[in-house]
Amino acid sequence: MDCLFCKIINGEIPSTKIYEDDKVLVFKDINPIAPIHWLIIPKHHLTSVQDVTSENSSIVAYIFEVVSKLTKDNGIESYRIITNCGDDVGQTVKHLHFHLLAGTKMGWSIE
Repeated sequence: MDCLFCKIINGEIPSTKIYEDDKVLVFKDINPIAPIHWLIIPKHHLTSVQDVTSENSSIVAYIFEVVSKLTKDNGIESYRIITNCGDDVGQTVKHLHFHLLAGTKMGWSIE
């Protein structure tokens, strides 16, 4: 599989890790749009939210448990979580991932 995030998980491509366990990897985005911009990805490849089923949906709940722990541990009280699903909304890596953005005041707009 030629997936950028799978290569990062496998250690083929370096990343600045924030957190890792047997289910997820959290690392800094290489092109941050906020002072804190982390990517949270499941280690099991899912292309997008469209691949979430009753058999694998527990990973999404687990990702949000990790987000809660990491934000508390890092003193982050306000943050935004974003996931893109499809080309028209900007999903450039076809591996389910969530962007955690924080460290600045944010508005709400679509470019």
